[in-house]
Amino acid sequence: MKSDSGVALSKVLAIVPAYNEEGSLLATINELTSMAPDVDYVVVNDGSRDGTLKLCQENGFNYVSHPTNLGLTGGVQTGMKYALRHGYGMAIQFDADGQHDPAYIGALVSKMEESNADIVVGSRFVTEDKPSSLRMLGSNLISAMIKLTTGKRIMDPTSGMRLYNARTIEMFAAQDWLSPEPDTLACLIRKGFKVEEVQVTMRDRSAGESYLNLSRSISYMANTCMSILFSQWFRS
Repeated sequence: MKSDSGVALSKVLAIVPAYNEEGSLLATINELTSMAPDVDYVVVNDGSRDGTLKLCQENGFNYVSHPTNLGLTGGVQTGMKYALRHGYGMAIQFDADGQHDPAYIGALVSKMEESNADIVVGSRFVTEDKPSSLRMLGSNLISAMIKLTTGKRIMDPTSGMRLYNARTIEMFAAQDWLSPEPDTLACLIRKGFKVEEVQVTMRDRSAGESYLNLSRSISYMANTCMSILFSQWFRS
């Protein structure tokens, strides 16, 4: 079976990290399986303290579970190890909170196959302008840092909707220092990995609260820029 765009999706795994997402996970997985039935998925329950694990069990979701919270990097790496172990050629990071629309998965797969990219980012700002806000100012700053250090402009570097090919899956599964963050994109671009973007639309979180409040957002932007400019140069 193929997607609406005619792209075969049977080799794609959606990695769905979930930490305290009982309010949104059911709708997210139902939409994913309904709109992209040929995309396999694995929920990574990252030591949730709410009913996320019980929800996975009661609904027969395909899941793995951490006994304690490892954070987003640990959750994604677990998903990458699962993808590598089960022979997937592509894996997409897919938020559990309802922000990502599975209707765009086919477009990301098409871009990867057409461009031979290692990573394809679902970007809000390929054809759309960024709104004026403090958060978007930070996004622009990160984009500028990536451009300065790699020569490549990434319009939406903080997007969490990213498709990875087999080469990148293997690397993420093996290297603990690789995180699903903008500084890793910069590092991989410098190492010769090809990163492309596809225009997508993202939605507001359907339930729960984002970890990034104003003070954490400022700290995140500052730490990310410092890592792009300095720390990532020393990664193996």
